Amino acid sequence: MRQEKNSFRHESLQDAKTIQDLLKAITKGLARGRLSFSDDDGDIVLEPEGLLKIKVTASQDSHQERLDIRISWQTDDSQLATKTLKIEG
Repeated sequence: MRQEKNSFRHESLQDAKTIQDLLKAITKGLARGRLSFSDDDGDIVLEPEGLLKIKVTASQDSHQERLDIRISWQTDDSQLATKTLKIEG
């Protein structure tokens, strides 16, 4: 079973134009099948392929509005497909 996990997280304040530019870069990366993220603390490269799942949530309360966009996909791990599962009762 795949045990390794590599993650990247970035949080900062940006103006709307900068966020538009970041979203455009994400759409270009999705079109090319390669997304590369980096900042001073680390980096990660993702290679989306096949069917992608998208989840959009929006909320607002008296002091904060929020938009979350989540895109996910499954990677085809050929090693996982060839392993044999044994179960004993």
